[in-house]
Amino acid sequence: MSDMASTELRPAEVCRRLLAALEASDGRRGRRKRDTPPDAIGIAIKRSLLEAAAREDPSPEGFEAWLLRQCQRAGAGSGPVRAMALDVLHEWRLAQAVPPFEAWLERGAPSDDAQSLE
Repeated sequence: MSDMASTELRPAEVCRRLLAALEASDGRRGRRKRDTPPDAIGIAIKRSLLEAAAREDPSPEGFEAWLLRQCQRAGAGSGPVRAMALDVLHEWRLAQAVPPFEAWLERGAPSDDAQSLE
């Protein structure tokens, strides 16, 4: 991916695509035989961050600062929010740096999990 292409990629678009991938992950979690409340909590926090980023459309240059503000808003209990914000930041950077990952997201993040939910 060229530098020009990576600056054109908006966090909001990547977050919308990550939401689609998250749906498949959540479906897989729901089929597990064990109790998974911690997974559900993490997924809910991540979903909330992704939805807010998709809605608010922070700039590529300001995305990390935007994520930090989300953690600060969580206050003293920001540990889980920080963990999920770091996850989102890593996936954002991965989409910028690894064209196949970004292309996979662009195709709707196809997976066996998503197909088995239909």
